[in-house]
Amino acid sequence: MPQASDAGRVFTARPASVSPWVVAAVGIAALVAVPVAAVLSSLTSPAVEIWVHLWRTQLVELTWNTARLLAGVGAGTLVLGTALAWLVVHHRFPGRAALEWALVLPLAMPAYVIGFASLGLFDFAGPVQTALRRAFGESLRLPEIRSYGGVTLMMVLVYYPYVYLLARAAFRAQGGATLETARSLGRSRLVAFLRVTLPLARPSLVAGAALAMMEALADFGTVATFGYRTYTEAIYRVWYGMFERIAATQLASVLLLFAFALILLERSSRGRQRFTQGMRRGPATMPLPLTGWRAWAATAACAAVLTLAFLLPVGQLAWWGIEAVREGRVSRDFPVLLANTLSLAALAAAAACVFAVVLAYAGRLHPTRAVQVAGQFASMGYALPGSVIAVGVLLPLAWLDHGAGALLERAARPTGRALPHRVGDRPRRGLRRALPGREPADGGCEPHPDLPILDDAARSLGAGAGGVLRRVHVPMIRGGLATALILVFVETMKEMPATLLLRPFGFNTLSVEVWERTSEALWHEAAIPALAIVGAGLLPVILAIRWSTRDTRGR
Repeated sequence: MPQASDAGRVFTARPASVSPWVVAAVGIAALVAVPVAAVLSSLTSPAVEIWVHLWRTQLVELTWNTARLLAGVGAGTLVLGTALAWLVVHHRFPGRAALEWALVLPLAMPAYVIGFASLGLFDFAGPVQTALRRAFGESLRLPEIRSYGGVTLMMVLVYYPYVYLLARAAFRAQGGATLETARSLGRSRLVAFLRVTLPLARPSLVAGAALAMMEALADFGTVATFGYRTYTEAIYRVWYGMFERIAATQLASVLLLFAFALILLERSSRGRQRFTQGMRRGPATMPLPLTGWRAWAATAACAAVLTLAFLLPVGQLAWWGIEAVREGRVSRDFPVLLANTLSLAALAAAAACVFAVVLAYAGRLHPTRAVQVAGQFASMGYALPGSVIAVGVLLPLAWLDHGAGALLERAARPTGRALPHRVGDRPRRGLRRALPGREPADGGCEPHPDLPILDDAARSLGAGAGGVLRRVHVPMIRGGLATALILVFVETMKEMPATLLLRPFGFNTLSVEVWERTSEALWHEAAIPALAIVGAGLLPVILAIRWSTRDTRGR
C-alpha cells in the first residue's frame, strides 16, 4: 500500500531504485548521453594522421575564428543589451513604451535569415551600395560585409535580446533605493549605475551573454553564407564534402569542449544570481525624464537597433517575397516543406515535453542523487550545437545499421540500408527549454512544488502515481506545458545544421530550403520560407513580451 512521508512526498513500497519513474528518468538521460558519448569516444583513439593534417591545414584557423566569434558576440551582446536595458528602465523618452517591448522582436529572426537579407541589401551589388555609388561616385564602397565584422554584427543584432531581457529584469528587481543611496553619497547617476547597479546585475548579464554565445557556437547558416570558417561549418563540409566520418567526429569533439566551457559559464552565473538578485530593494525605479536632444537621441538609438535587427530585414524579405510571387518563382514544393517542418516540429515538441515532465515528476517522487543528476544532464542538451549532436547520433546509427545488415545477411536476407536516418536531436535540444523553470515567468513544466498534500489526497482516493500526474499536476501546469511546446516547436523550425546532417533522403524543411536557395544566391526564392520561419518565431517573442508586461505591471 502507498504511504506518505511527513514531508508530504509520496513513496511506494517498491524501492526507488526499481521505480519505473526512476528507470524512465535515467533512460532519458542515457538517451541524451548517446551523442555526447559517441563524440567523446573518438578522443580515446585519436587518428594521429587526421590531427596532423588538421593542424597543418585548418585547425588553428578554425580555433581562432570560433574563439574570436564567441568573444565578439559575447562582448557585443553584453554592451548592446545592457545599454538598451539601461535606457528603457532608467530613462523616459519619446516612444519608450513601444520600443521597450519592440526591442525583443529580433529574437524571432534566425541569424541565417538576417544574414542573407543583409547580404542582399548591403553587398557590393545590393541596392544600398548601388544607390550610394550613383549619388557619390563609383569609388565609394562600404566595408566588406562578408567578413568577421559582418558575421559578428549579424549575430549581435539577433542575440542581444538575451542580455536585454535579463538585464532589464535585473535592473527593475533592484528598485530605486539602491541607486538613490549611491546618489546620496555624492555619486552622479552614471557613476552610481556603473559602480552599484551594474555589479549587482552582473550574474544576469553574464548568463545572457553565455546564452548568446551558445547560439553563436551552434550557428551554421550565417557563417556558411558569409564564408566565415568555424568548427560548425567545417564539420558539415568534412562530413558531406569529403565524406570523412572520423575527421568530422574529431572536429565535433573540439567543438564540444567549447560548448562545455559555455555551460560552466552560464551555470556558474546562475549560481551567483541567488546572492545578488534577491528581493527588490525599496520602491520601483523612477525613470529620469530626458529632454531636448538627449530624448530624441535615446529614441533614435533604440529605433536604429530595431530597424537594423528586425524591420529592415523583414521589409527586404517581404519585398523579395512579393516579387517571387509576382514572377512565379515560388517553389511548388512549399506546401510539402511546410507540412514536413510542422510535423517534425510538433513531434519534437511533444517528445521534449513528455521527457521533461517525466524527469521532473521522477525528481518529485524520488529525489535521489541519480534522478537529480539525470535531470541536470538531460537539460544540458540545449547548449550542445546541433552539428555535434548530429554527428553523435549518426555514429551509433551507422553502427546499428551495419550490425543489422550483417545479421540479415547471415540470415540470407540481403538488404541495403537497414536503418533510415532520422532527425533525432530535436527532443535532446528541446529538453533545456521544456524542463522546469525556477521562476514563475519561465513557463516551466515542473509538477507543483508547494502543494504536496494534493499527492496525498489523490493517493488516498486510490490514484496511482501516473493518475496523480495526469489528473492533478498536468492540469495545473498546462500553461507551462503550452509555453514549452511553443518554444521547442519554434526552435525546431529554425534549426539548420542538425537537419542538414540528419534528414532522410528527399526530406526537406523550410530551413533546408532557405539554406539551399541562399547557397546559390537565390534570395527571392528563399524569402517566403524565411518569412514563414520568422512568423513562427514571433510566437515565443509574444510570450516574452507578455511576461515582460506582466512583470512591469506587478512592479
